[in-house]
Amino acid sequence: MNPDLNALHPYPFEKLATLFANHTPPAHLKPIALSIGEPQHAAPQIALEALAGALSGLSKYPTTLGIPMLREAIAQWLSTRFSLKSVNPQSQVLPVNGTREALFAFAQAVVDRSQVQPLVVMPNPFYQIYEGAALLAGAQPYFLPCTAATGFQPDFDAVDDAVWAKTQLLYICTPGNPTGALLSSQTLQKLITLSDRFGFVIASDECYSEIYQDESSPPVGLLEACAAMGRDDYKNCVVFHSLSKRSNLPGLRSGFVAGDAAVLKQFLRYRTYHGCAMPVQHQIASTKVWQDEAHVSDNRALYREKFDRVYAVLNDVLPLTRPEAGFYFWAATPVADDVFAQKLHEHTGVTVLPGRYLGRDDPAGVNPGAGYVRMALVANIDECVEAAERIRDFLKSQPF
Repeated sequence: MNPDLNALHPYPFEKLATLFANHTPPAHLKPIALSIGEPQHAAPQIALEALAGALSGLSKYPTTLGIPMLREAIAQWLSTRFSLKSVNPQSQVLPVNGTREALFAFAQAVVDRSQVQPLVVMPNPFYQIYEGAALLAGAQPYFLPCTAATGFQPDFDAVDDAVWAKTQLLYICTPGNPTGALLSSQTLQKLITLSDRFGFVIASDECYSEIYQDESSPPVGLLEACAAMGRDDYKNCVVFHSLSKRSNLPGLRSGFVAGDAAVLKQFLRYRTYHGCAMPVQHQIASTKVWQDEAHVSDNRALYREKFDRVYAVLNDVLPLTRPEAGFYFWAATPVADDVFAQKLHEHTGVTVLPGRYLGRDDPAGVNPGAGYVRMALVANIDECVEAAERIRDFLKSQPF
């Protein structure tokens, strides 16, 4: 067996199951999960109709490159959403089966394991796929702490040249998971300049980019930052987008990678052998969904209402910071985050995710995720409000 498999950490939800193993929540209370970021809003009708009408695609092998209609729809969406002058649907867009598998597979294609101790740099706390991808590609993860002091974003200025020189891949996440913090265009352009200097590839996970608070100020993307520098080749820059969060379609497993054509050419070569082409009927449905913005705007409105109502219930007893984007509250806890999550579940049936499960210890032994819990406002409004009320009553009843 591949010995690198032994370096993989248990997934956060495995740790959560272990945490809850020796107690039972109240039987009279319906469980409410705020732990996993699985959208529970209704799928858009346009997707259901398109999928039902495309079932003839079951009789066809899909191509890894994807059908032209989908790639053109994605290129048009990118151009409109991020004010891009040029996106080539033939060479700068690649449909994928959701961002999770693509983020993992990308490192396998990018990392040159013949080099001595190649580094893959990533935020901390983070989406654990980044770490697993680095380890199984034969690279060493290098973690950049995201703390309140840095606005919950990595302090890229604190990284010395010796680290950048060994870096082959940089994962960034904007809007950030779990904090919702955004990287500015200025910061993204600084990273692009560093990439020019040191030659690493930037993989920007932007799957939460369409869930934001201010309709007049959508989050900036990496390709948008490239365009602001007059660069339409997007050299060494790729972005990852998905319909899972944007359109409440996690089960469709539909997303895309876009950016540097030279990098995508090699990633396509890898994926052709990997055998992970998106089913034709999913591609046809995805085309329709990328072409529609009405349901996305409605989706944002639902999340804003949930943030308003949960904040109103909880903020007096559990101070909250409303995120700039995404659908998580990243809340500081009055006791250790894993203790808080366990006791909350035991007393109320509400599940939240301890922040320490999303982070790794720094050289000083400090986990930047510790002391926080991630609360995903993915359930319907009534359930989110009820969860907030249970958390409020729990906090008032405890001697914290």
